[in-house]
Amino acid sequence: MVRSGNEDSLFADATPYRGVFMVADGMGGHAAGEIASEMAVAIVTRDLSPVHNIASPEGEEALKRALREANRAIFERTLAEVDKQGMGTTASVLMLSGGRYLIGQIGDSRIYRVRNGVLTQLTKDHSYVQEQVDAGYLTPEQARYHPYSNVITRCVGASREVEADTYSGEVQANDIFLVASDGLTGMLDDARLQQVLSSRASPGRLVDSLINEANGRGGLDNITAVVVQVLSTEDPRLDAPTAENPAFGGGASPGAAGRP
Repeated sequence: MVRSGNEDSLFADATPYRGVFMVADGMGGHAAGEIASEMAVAIVTRDLSPVHNIASPEGEEALKRALREANRAIFERTLAEVDKQGMGTTASVLMLSGGRYLIGQIGDSRIYRVRNGVLTQLTKDHSYVQEQVDAGYLTPEQARYHPYSNVITRCVGASREVEADTYSGEVQANDIFLVASDGLTGMLDDARLQQVLSSRASPGRLVDSLINEANGRGGLDNITAVVVQVLSTEDPRLDAPTAENPAFGGGASPGAAGRP
């Protein structure tokens, strides 16, 4: 509702056996943030296209390597082009396959899971206020309204080297995952996110509801949300039920200056 341009980028793609979902929130101004987020999404999703076994150490390393490659490309562009100096982006990637999830994260775009009506934040912000919370100087509620709440301590493209945090775990039928930029999570607290995501609406309607509510509360930043619903953890290619590959339903949408 405030910004004239959208520096967020997203990716959402799934088969019944594998899904890759990503949100990147760019920074740098003068369209540089938009370029950084687009580059991160393009490079990471390209490099992950052949990766299917996310339960192995090789899968985790492939995800980290893809994020490092995005960082290298963006950083080198900041050195080569004066108008791109200072650009960077967050990057949060969710992979689903083989009854498991694998997450790679840099920055403060978040990934949540709702299971049996309970919301869990699966990622941890790389931000100044999160460090203050970890040190016991701020409560999570104080951090939410702190004037430096948008200051991140790690991003893709700002320096020659960056390390992603990774998270992994099992997937269950009816799990709902949310991948979102801070344009959403900065406007809606966890209690409200849980309430919306626990409704029986389709993923597409959930995305619309989240963006509408964030805009209704001021829409101070670009808003991007990807909602993924796990329909089953049985592999439809096999006659006998297994606890292998999840099937997905999903919705994804960016919102800027009101509506996409």
